Amino acid sequence: MNIRQQLVQLLNLAMVLSTAFMFWKGLGLVTNSNSPIVVVLSGSMEPAFQRGDILFLWNRDKYVDIGDVVVYEVKGKPIPIVHRVLREHKVTNKDRKVRQLLLTKGDNNPTDDLSLYAHKSNYLDRDEDVLGTVKAYLPKVGYVTILITENKYAKLGLLGLMALSTLLTRE
Repeated sequence: MNIRQQLVQLLNLAMVLSTAFMFWKGLGLVTNSNSPIVVVLSGSMEPAFQRGDILFLWNRDKYVDIGDVVVYEVKGKPIPIVHRVLREHKVTNKDRKVRQLLLTKGDNNPTDDLSLYAHKSNYLDRDEDVLGTVKAYLPKVGYVTILITENKYAKLGLLGLMALSTLLTRE
């Protein structure tokens, strides 16, 4: 394989990666969410959502309603949490801006999420903590992601297949 073919393959790979990145960022701009698509990692929301379901988020609504399923991130914890809104409080700041504070709970959990929140926090701040409200989902499709992240052999196997296909492809 000559240098030109190798450069073409490298550029094709770069184009695929940049297209995926642009799609992700574009979807984030449309939905107003840093993470517009998430995978359910636990059974805390069963029976509404199962482990491995892919959730599509929307974060353009001003307020979240009680009963909505939201995805939130706690400061200092890397994994987003998917739970239902139990209660809300609206607080007006000194500058007359209304903040919505939320209390959440997993459908399959016995208690609310107070113990999951950041240190000394009794509620989630809608504007700061919530990544989005769940608007749609695909059942079980996210198991591929779970398999790759939780099993190092699956991850290495996938990387090996990608490397093999790159080496064996001729253009």
